[in-house]
Amino acid sequence: MHQRLFSPAAATLAALLALTAVTSNAQSNQADGSDRYRSIGRIERLTDAADNVLADDAKIEVVADGLTWCEGPVWVPDDAGGHLLFSDIPRNTIFRWSARGGMETFMQPSGYTGVTYYGLEPGTNGLTLDPHGRLTMCEHGDRRVSVLTRRGGKMTLVDRYEGKRLNSPNDAVFDKAGNLFFTDPPYGLPQRADDPRRELDFCGVYRLSADGDLSLLTKELDRPNGIGLSPDQKTLYVAQSDPGRPIWTAYPLGDDGTLGDGKVLMNATQFMKEFPGLPDGLAVHPSGLIFGSGPGGIYVMKPSGDLIARIITGGRTSNCTFDETHATLYITADDKLCRVKMKAEG
Repeated sequence: MHQRLFSPAAATLAALLALTAVTSNAQSNQADGSDRYRSIGRIERLTDAADNVLADDAKIEVVADGLTWCEGPVWVPDDAGGHLLFSDIPRNTIFRWSARGGMETFMQPSGYTGVTYYGLEPGTNGLTLDPHGRLTMCEHGDRRVSVLTRRGGKMTLVDRYEGKRLNSPNDAVFDKAGNLFFTDPPYGLPQRADDPRRELDFCGVYRLSADGDLSLLTKELDRPNGIGLSPDQKTLYVAQSDPGRPIWTAYPLGDDGTLGDGKVLMNATQFMKEFPGLPDGLAVHPSGLIFGSGPGGIYVMKPSGDLIARIITGGRTSNCTFDETHATLYITADDKLCRVKMKAEG
């Protein structure tokens, strides 16, 4: 989700300037071979449970900056140690980052493929991998969830519900059986909820089965955003970025893919008095802890909703993900890509 407003002209100029800054920064990281990055913010350990997952020397390192509004990170394993893909929504671009190679453009355009201006958030948002390891993308501009095929082309997984165009898919997660859960708020539409192109009068949370059947799980959330599954696949977590009701909710997930009554884990209203931002993307640790982006950083909570730590970037923070071994947490924070060292599993 993008929570800042620009004029089209200002956004275009900012994007051009930011592109120069990003390219320069990536080249400097590669040129000097340095693995030292500046740190920002602070980490608040609120209970002893935080020490079980956060490394003793954990800090928030900025590994790339000069972006516009970055989102949707996903870790991609490869033979060279893996790399991170993430979206810069206003610039309609997916970037690739690795410690060995710095940052480079992976895909552009990533979302909107038209030829006319399409608002301030035309690109992809949430990224994830399907059970076959293929990149799956929530596309704002083209209003669909797509998958990158092995031959390099995109294939639409879903773009309509009961014949009507989706709003702008935001975030997604697969279960182990290959069923896809995703959220569909209006943030990618040029005029958001009031856009005349909007065809659905609600914002849904959906399940696309591995067989291709689409079902609406709930439309009770005004602005569903980040989404994740518990390690046992029995609970679906959904963040809501509604300023009037900024919450993280847990839904029991039935064997048939339907949801039970949701339980509010935490309300972020009090934290909005300290920092900018709203509940947004989230990641679930193998321990069951939920790492939810929210006002000013990442909120680490137990499945009960008890808050055990805050990773404070100090600014708008959109999303996070772990690397393959859960040794590092990557955070997309406004114009910066950050990382935090985690405690080794086991």
